[in-house]
Amino acid sequence: MGESPFGPSATEAADLARAREGDDAAFTRLLGPLRRELHAHCYRMLGSAHDADDALQDALLRAWRGLARFDGRGSLRSWLYTVATRTCLDLIASRGKRALPADLGPSSDRAVLDAGPLTDIAWLGPYPDQGLADGPATPEARYEQRESVELAFVAALQHLPGNQRAALLLFDVLGFSAAEIAAMMGTSTTSVNSALARARKLTAQRVSSPAQQQTLRKLGDAHVRKLVTEFAAALEQGDADALVALLTEDVTWSMPPLAHWYAGLAAVTDFARQVPTRCPSWRTLPTSANCQPAVACYLGDDPTGPHVAWSITVFALRDERIAEIVSFLGPDHFPLFALPASVP
Repeated sequence: MGESPFGPSATEAADLARAREGDDAAFTRLLGPLRRELHAHCYRMLGSAHDADDALQDALLRAWRGLARFDGRGSLRSWLYTVATRTCLDLIASRGKRALPADLGPSSDRAVLDAGPLTDIAWLGPYPDQGLADGPATPEARYEQRESVELAFVAALQHLPGNQRAALLLFDVLGFSAAEIAAMMGTSTTSVNSALARARKLTAQRVSSPAQQQTLRKLGDAHVRKLVTEFAAALEQGDADALVALLTEDVTWSMPPLAHWYAGLAAVTDFARQVPTRCPSWRTLPTSANCQPAVACYLGDDPTGPHVAWSITVFALRDERIAEIVSFLGPDHFPLFALPASVP
């Protein structure tokens, strides 16, 4: 987590002194243990891995230029989170919130075959979770780090104003105190506590319990792999019946940037029969996104030709079945997961 609760080590203190004098390598060493968690924080705030890349780069540039103003009375970690949070708040003010199809309107009862993507919507995106630590960030945190990048949680955050979003993440996910957050955001402890209470209320209304991390642990790795493998096999074989057999009665399936989405087994079954299982040829690779099971889907014109990147499909599981499918369409997601643009 960077600095210990007893202050920076002698090596960290020396690197901090060098960094203040303009040593870029020393600054990079200080950032090393914190870069991954700062990036995850930016994603939670912004709902987009691409925006998180931009925000973190901007925040670190601000931190580098302003390092002389860091007085050392607080931890470097707290100061960097202050810079990153303020950078994200600036982006939220200029770009607005990100959405999933369910945020735009009611579900469709039947497969919609002729709809094009909505390009004027800022869509929520998937998150590459490799290297994200297990457990809470600090003993005071209420959420596990992996739990706090789950799709349902990040989608719920997008409905909060920026100050409430920041308060909830800094307090419940990262374990900062209300007084620390007030100093970070230039406000009062009373305002932080008020924002936190409102944020918790709205988030609780939108995030079902238990969290996916609890469900995945209960099911076990073997059963989770089996579900994902069977879904991939059904898709590749064009077997709609086998695919539908894996789903809960209240399953949902959405495909941003398409606005139409489907809720309930009847609507999802109609969609599965009309669209994905009728496509010419699929290939899949197992992956993980938002600390949930996922498959990378590649579409080809025929089984023997090349298959190109099509979607990162993320699953939410419940009671040994798939309860939610979100297929993030577009090849631009694949580089984030270090996945090839095509497969043979």
